[in-house]
Amino acid sequence: MNYKEEILKLKKAKNALLLAHFYQVPEIQDLADYVGDSLGLAQKASETDASMIVFAGVHFMAETAKMLNPNIPVVLPDLDAGCSLADSCPYDDFKKFKERYPDHLVISYINTTAAIKTLTDLVCTSGNAVQIVESFPKNQKIIFAPDKNLGDYINKITGRQMVLWNGTCEVHDILSTEAIIKMQEAHPEAKVIAHPECSAPVLALAAYVGSTTGMIKFTQTDEAQKYIVATESGILHQMQKLSPNKEFLIVPSDSTCSCNDCPYMKMNTLEKLYLALKNEKPAISLDAETIELAKKPIIRMLEISKRLKII
Repeated sequence: MNYKEEILKLKKAKNALLLAHFYQVPEIQDLADYVGDSLGLAQKASETDASMIVFAGVHFMAETAKMLNPNIPVVLPDLDAGCSLADSCPYDDFKKFKERYPDHLVISYINTTAAIKTLTDLVCTSGNAVQIVESFPKNQKIIFAPDKNLGDYINKITGRQMVLWNGTCEVHDILSTEAIIKMQEAHPEAKVIAHPECSAPVLALAAYVGSTTGMIKFTQTDEAQKYIVATESGILHQMQKLSPNKEFLIVPSDSTCSCNDCPYMKMNTLEKLYLALKNEKPAISLDAETIELAKKPIIRMLEISKRLKII
């Protein structure tokens, strides 16, 4: 079976919107109606008039799309496509943590479950986190969850002292300064660019720190011809497409390969995507109360991003 052909046919016949994250395999990215980071994907999901959304990403992303579109099916090619960062923040543990700081506002990264978002005042993404935090007065007490690396980065550049939940992304936190320094020695002309979910020592080596969209835009406009990229391998597909004359080197997760793949993002395949479109399942299911509570901080984020023209 030609899965690409069949997916395009089904997408048209069912008026389905196919959203894909930058970390998906290239074949899926090339079939998507929109490829982006968490902010862009949430914005697209909020604007659609499609009859169905197929989300080639991970569970929390599809949950966000469902909250924004409760009356249409939202399907995820593999329901087991989770997120180590979201998993690092269990609901009961975070609820107790929050209770220790009753006068604090909660800003949670979009990489959380719908349940955590019900405990959240405002959601952010790596693309708008700094602006979201800075939209509050300096004396506003804030809990930031779940990514301690992103929270620490924001604290440093804003001069704040947000209380941080101790969570990390296994894909980014594993990247080491040793690996980057070795690459710099081999490619002295290359610029290091990094995602803010990386550890502070890694970010200290970077010429640019930003979201996946931010990194891609930076490489399009920057004068360098070679980049050492500290994030998930899937981003290289769009970087190479948009800057075909430049060279991109991914920081490896270990010494056995030259890759850094998120095991959850890579659970989605063309076959699973085809079956999800055909059968309209597995579908994301959320109860009405969860949708109502968890959607509010997402809508606030989208409103602030729109006002500040963050895309």
